[in-house]
Amino acid sequence: MKKQTLNKLKKLQPTVAINFKLKELTEYFTARLYHVLFDNNLHLEQELQSLSNDFESLVDLACLQTNIKCECVWSQYVDVFPEIFESIQKDAQASLQTDPAANSLQEIFLAYPGFFAIAIYRLAHPLYQFGLPLVPRLMTEYAHGKTGIDIHPGAQIGAYFHIDHGTGVVIGETTIIQDHVKIYQGVTLGGLTVNKNLQNCKRHPTIESNVTIYANATILGGETIIGSHTVIGGNSWLVHSVPPYSKVYHNSEITIKTKNDQR
Repeated sequence: MKKQTLNKLKKLQPTVAINFKLKELTEYFTARLYHVLFDNNLHLEQELQSLSNDFESLVDLACLQTNIKCECVWSQYVDVFPEIFESIQKDAQASLQTDPAANSLQEIFLAYPGFFAIAIYRLAHPLYQFGLPLVPRLMTEYAHGKTGIDIHPGAQIGAYFHIDHGTGVVIGETTIIQDHVKIYQGVTLGGLTVNKNLQNCKRHPTIESNVTIYANATILGGETIIGSHTVIGGNSWLVHSVPPYSKVYHNSEITIKTKNDQR
């Protein structure tokens, strides 16, 4: 390579520290963590010790530009594993009870992309709360790449959450979802505006308990609240609140022409 070209490339490289090894290590750690917690054929104590070593490698890279005490994060994280595991089991029960196609918990744990994305979110969310940079976001992006379901680790999601099918689901950072909520593929819980100065404001909607949101519905805005026991029909577009026990439908006109009408 010509020296002139090499010098130009060096000048164009990002000025911030970027190490793709962090992304690779996080993806490996995330996959192993899911397997260790849910595969009862593995020796839990030994595997957790091995994961501790993997996590230490992660924080060595992730904490280069932060003042938090990353060496303390693992012990905090392990302490909340029982709580995380209990939440994930409730999500699995919700899928089993809600989806007529679900035959067993084994099927849900092994084959349901919606459940997998929720489980990785559950595992990433405490790290987001601890203030660990990048790692929780990389964890949920790993699930995003595997499933097409984009859940920001900062979202607050209650118990018994079920995503059916799931492809194209987007759940933004400041979204609040209460208990027993069910959503379908293509649902967006997003921000109404994208102004950078709103970064620290609540930008995404609140979904109260026992709400069902059908495919491709879009709900936007930090002040938008979907009341409990509401049903949001497919392809609906909402930027305002809806009271409890509502039914919201998108009205579309479909015209069917028979052979005799085509003249």
